[in-house]
Amino acid sequence: MELADGSTDIVHPEVRAHINSLVSALGGISADSDGGYQLGDDALEVLRDLKRWIRFYDEKTNRMDVARCIHEANLVEGDLLPILSTWPENATDSKFKSRMALACFELMVPLTWPMARDRERMTVNHHRHMPVLELAQVGYKRAVVNYDGARVLHTAIRVALPSMAIPIGDRTQRDQGIIKLVLFFLRNIAMIEPPPDVKYEGDESQISRSATIDAFSYQDIFLVLLTLASNMGEDFRAEDTSVMEIIYHLVKQVDIEKLFMNEQQLSKAKAGELADMMSKESSMLKAYNRKGPTRHNRFGTMIWVKRDDGKMSSLSGQDALADASTRNQKMDNSKTFRPPRRARKGDKDEKDLGLPTKLNSRAYDQLRSFVEDFLDSGFNPLFQHVRKTIDREAPHVMQYHRRQFFYLVAWFLEAERMRRKARKQSSQNPSEDISSFNLVAGVLNQEMFITLNKALHESLEMKDWHELTAVMRCFTQILLTVQEMSESGNEDNEEIAENVLSRLFYEEATHDAIATIIRTYKDQSFNYLDAATELVHHFLRILEGYSKQNIDMQVRSRKRTRRKKKAAQDAAGIENDNDENDGSDNDAASAERTTKERKFDFHRFATRFTPQSVVDTFVAFTKYYRDLTDSQLKRAHRYFYRVAFKAEASVMLFRVDIIHLFYNMIKGPAALEKSSRVFKEWEELVKQVLRKCFKKLEQRPELLAEMLFSKGSSTAFFLEYGFERQTVTTASKAKPAAELVFKNTEELDRQIAIVVGAMLDKNQANHVAWIKKILGDAESERKAFMAAEEAMASVEPVQDEAEEQPTESGPKAPPIF
Repeated sequence: MELADGSTDIVHPEVRAHINSLVSALGGISADSDGGYQLGDDALEVLRDLKRWIRFYDEKTNRMDVARCIHEANLVEGDLLPILSTWPENATDSKFKSRMALACFELMVPLTWPMARDRERMTVNHHRHMPVLELAQVGYKRAVVNYDGARVLHTAIRVALPSMAIPIGDRTQRDQGIIKLVLFFLRNIAMIEPPPDVKYEGDESQISRSATIDAFSYQDIFLVLLTLASNMGEDFRAEDTSVMEIIYHLVKQVDIEKLFMNEQQLSKAKAGELADMMSKESSMLKAYNRKGPTRHNRFGTMIWVKRDDGKMSSLSGQDALADASTRNQKMDNSKTFRPPRRARKGDKDEKDLGLPTKLNSRAYDQLRSFVEDFLDSGFNPLFQHVRKTIDREAPHVMQYHRRQFFYLVAWFLEAERMRRKARKQSSQNPSEDISSFNLVAGVLNQEMFITLNKALHESLEMKDWHELTAVMRCFTQILLTVQEMSESGNEDNEEIAENVLSRLFYEEATHDAIATIIRTYKDQSFNYLDAATELVHHFLRILEGYSKQNIDMQVRSRKRTRRKKKAAQDAAGIENDNDENDGSDNDAASAERTTKERKFDFHRFATRFTPQSVVDTFVAFTKYYRDLTDSQLKRAHRYFYRVAFKAEASVMLFRVDIIHLFYNMIKGPAALEKSSRVFKEWEELVKQVLRKCFKKLEQRPELLAEMLFSKGSSTAFFLEYGFERQTVTTASKAKPAAELVFKNTEELDRQIAIVVGAMLDKNQANHVAWIKKILGDAESERKAFMAAEEAMASVEPVQDEAEEQPTESGPKAPPIF
């Protein structure tokens, strides 16, 4: 709307006038010498009116005008926080101050609520206000976390303490709402981060994860979270997902290995990272200076390159003058097919995890103390209750809660393993209660495995890659935790680990899902690719060891034979009224036939991870070798070693791009650092693969052409052994057509008339004519056959009587000599 001075106001003037008048009536800085905040006469009603404006104007009409006006009026920093500071911490009996504080938080929660960019519901107002309000929320967080006048987060807990102290059976709906309100406020403060596409002009250290963790520790929020988590299911029930969300936004993307390092180890790790980065930078600068621009190459350059076949190719650019490898690379890049990129769909769920979080030493100490206390007291109660809540699909469970649940389970399982490792390195002897695996036993039971498998199959079927990534991380950490249990040396732990592994590996559907995940990778994120390759690596490794220890290992396979049979009968139009063939009384026997147990063959299962699609997935992962850690490079190395030597499917690696990748990793311009711990292993692997490739080229010259293409199973078998795979195919007998059944018509001529009429109605007169012809031919042949029989009967009896007459005259006389 255009104003009198010619400027344009994006908010309706009446709305702005109402909000400004309410903010003015709320109060202000006192003119006294103390300079404190002086409340207005109707301050409580003013706060409630502002809440009504947000609820009935912004939320009902899907606008953000009120939130924009409140931000421009500086309500949070100028009024709400000073009002909270007027409630001293030692004043516990002031009901008016408590109500004022509650009214302030009722305003701050919607103002700090995370904003979702839903393109289907976004209007022009959203595009106008959201960038400003996102930065406003960052300012709110900075003001709340760094406010000197009062401990704002602690004040929020004081508001909810009276409701928390009431037994769960006596709490009213208002008490439950107050507790949820405070938890939402803590969640919002922990969740707010600077928007990734906007530069934050303030000091980012005041809103960083380290500052948030420091505020949560100083203002006793960690103690409240531990209390809620340890009493979940007894004194608290509906607050489980809120507590989980707060913890999720505090620990996500935190390096667990650094979390359990002491100060000396942490400084050494940081120095090592800095040295690695400087080494990579120096090597990059050397390559750049060797082929980079100079003061004399600012003019265009075009050269002709003579290829091996005598043809000429033109190249432009000064870098083409550097060396032959650069020229070949430029020509290869020009020949690379680059399909048009389609726009990626926006993530309608919460924001991605983001980059790894860097914490200072103080934040590491505070977070480590909280994580250790949470593992000791709150892990099992919280995650057992959250799992039950997710399984029963409670109304307060959102879509992203299941993803956060699996991510946190994986994160804390890895944290427990790192804590054990740190204690072993420091030669500490913890008590049996603390060092036992009972601290994480709540996620190692059969109910958790059912939930995990269900989420694995559902997320794969629905193509929810973010959730599937979290599920794969959780599955991997459970496998690693159980493996540590089996190697702990404690008989009870080893027996439990044996039982857990038998349950994890019992379902063949789980094996199929993991093979499908790694086989069907296409263009998902690197985080998904990393999780998939990690799961396959550890799953194969642990399953191989378990199958060697248990030679008679059994797996359960499910086949829908009964449903397929019934569907085939329905499609054929067969109505089976026979009670004997109905099968309704034999459901138990039918179910036993569809679910079978068979002996597990690991070699047969491992061959499912050698097709070209699985190799391509690991090749796509290995292409990031310059950015991969030693453990990730070792994971890829073990897979290629398994394919080439254990599975004897090295032909799958004989492709030009794969050989070129292996060569570049060792001898290329951007090769692995020779100081890396896995360089020697990769160098030996590449040497052996190339040696096998050259030998195979001598044996199978046709492999030279096949190196340009991907290979199917039959082609790979022929190239490996020199003959085609011998398969025995049993031709299935064609089933006879279904017979017509007439329930109410018994006369044969009437039945034939019905069939002929139905065929004529379907324009099948040619079939009727064919049947008439066949029947006519059969009739003529029958008549001819009968006539021949009658003719033969009239001739043959005379001869028979002459021959048989002596036998009919009585007994034959004895011969006379």
